[in-house]
Amino acid sequence: SVLEEFQMEEFKERCTQCEAVSWGLTDEGKYYCTSCHNVTERSKEVINSDIIPNAQIKALNRGLKRKNNSEKGWDWYVCEGFQHILYQQAEALKNLGVGPELKNDVLHNFWKRYLQKSKQAYCKNPVYTTGRKPTVLEDNLSHSDWASEPELPSDVNSPFLESGMESQSDVHTRKSLRISKALQSETSVCSGSLDGVEYSQRKEKGLVKMTVPQTLAFCYLSLLWQREAITLSDLLRFVEEDHIPYINAFQHFPEQMKLYGRDRGIFGTESWPNYDDIYKKTIEVATFLDLPRFPDITEDCYLHPNILCMKYLMEVNLPDEMHSLTCHVVKMTGMGEADFLTFDPIAKVAKTVKYDVQAVAVIVVVLKLLFLLDDNLEWSLSNLAEKHNEKNKKDKPWFNFRKWYQIMKKAFDEKKQNWEEARAKYLWKSEKPLYYSYVDKPVAYKKREMVVNLQKQFSTLVDSTPTAGKKSPSSFQFNWTEEDTERTCFHGHSLQGVLKEKGQSLLTKNSLYWLSTQKFCRCYCTHVTTYEESNYSLSYQFILNLFSFLLRIKASLLHEEVSLVEKELFKKKYSVTKKKSKSKKRRR
Repeated sequence: SVLEEFQMEEFKERCTQCEAVSWGLTDEGKYYCTSCHNVTERSKEVINSDIIPNAQIKALNRGLKRKNNSEKGWDWYVCEGFQHILYQQAEALKNLGVGPELKNDVLHNFWKRYLQKSKQAYCKNPVYTTGRKPTVLEDNLSHSDWASEPELPSDVNSPFLESGMESQSDVHTRKSLRISKALQSETSVCSGSLDGVEYSQRKEKGLVKMTVPQTLAFCYLSLLWQREAITLSDLLRFVEEDHIPYINAFQHFPEQMKLYGRDRGIFGTESWPNYDDIYKKTIEVATFLDLPRFPDITEDCYLHPNILCMKYLMEVNLPDEMHSLTCHVVKMTGMGEADFLTFDPIAKVAKTVKYDVQAVAVIVVVLKLLFLLDDNLEWSLSNLAEKHNEKNKKDKPWFNFRKWYQIMKKAFDEKKQNWEEARAKYLWKSEKPLYYSYVDKPVAYKKREMVVNLQKQFSTLVDSTPTAGKKSPSSFQFNWTEEDTERTCFHGHSLQGVLKEKGQSLLTKNSLYWLSTQKFCRCYCTHVTTYEESNYSLSYQFILNLFSFLLRIKASLLHEEVSLVEKELFKKKYSVTKKKSKSKKRRR
């Protein structure tokens, strides 16, 4: 317009970002660079409006104004963003019944230890050597600008902090990762955080960079240290049910923390957390932090296989009498020993037990011992149980595998269908959209508004019933009670139909057993064995699919764990197969 051209002629200063002299005028009367879209605080007052016909003069003030926090927000660093996510996750776990010590002591100490090891804080020369230091780096948070905002409480007496002298690696890191003024001006254009560009480009050998999935690894390490009654599969399921912030967790950031540009790739995630991935990240983080041996997992801990086996037996509606058999398998394999179960990151080979997967694998092995699961014997034993129950209706009923299979398959199919529908309807786009630059903000919010309107219209056409609210958290996905007349509860059923007495002990009527894996890989590869469904019986496939759904894992992962339990249980059988294979090679 004539007004804009008139004012542009008088404003000849160079842009502080790109040094160009090409200015436009915003609706608020502020100058912005048409080259890099940097908005200045400078505005122009028009003294004589007579020379500009039809021009509407608004309140334009001369000179610089104070920074408008609502537009550009605070200066903040990436690690501060992850601290907010960890805080929200810790609060969510507290609401689920976890003790406050997890947030106040354990998780906070782990986080401080990470900041120190990654040279972001608590070391002599942190990577942030210019500009404002991140608030999380200040020892006295009460005097920081963020004291009123959510953050993990400070604990200067952390047992994991080191106060060693500066090493050569510290010097190298400080020199290579210094944030110059030029870089800070670049990040203000390319990301909302001051170090978004630098963080995405930072690559050092041995460095574990924080990601959104890594926050769950920190949470699980804290739960494991406290020996809380939440397994890794429970944690991921609570994330899936939206009880723990994960997808679009940045929505919980303060309004003044603006995210755009490189922040999209750092804090934006559009996939569900994977069990195996979080498990590996847990070990990776614990090793990077040089954490000591964790507290022992003893028989009275929730994570002990004897307790978890009872929990999953109840969940899948199997007889209570099976618990004594699972305990026997745990004892024979040595999987209940504290040294086997306790996580030790500083051991030669750092590994932790997949407690929930291991417990389920033990149950699968016991089912194979009782029913063989070869699509033949289990149905024959079911016929015997059915005949006995018809003749002896007043006695304790024998467990009928066929009847259990029919009831569980119906319940499993319904649960899985609801789960798949919920996933299909999940709104991945956040209410607080991420955009590439500040100029793209209006477009991003407009697109988000259009998406929400379309989703409302589509849901009205497809299904008139309103979407169910968030489910209340529970450790159980299936519930079985004796009072339920529509579905049979098998908890009190007897195993007499599949067991026989011999002296004072009980033996299985089935004397056969087939190994899930005949031969393990001799090389140090990442897999134990391959799982092809077509090579196994339908009943075995159903058992694996049922339990893998409960844990939200792949059936192949459970099959591998079953193979490892069998390897410990049938050591003699495997040693015989090894000797046979060696003798065959010698003959050749």
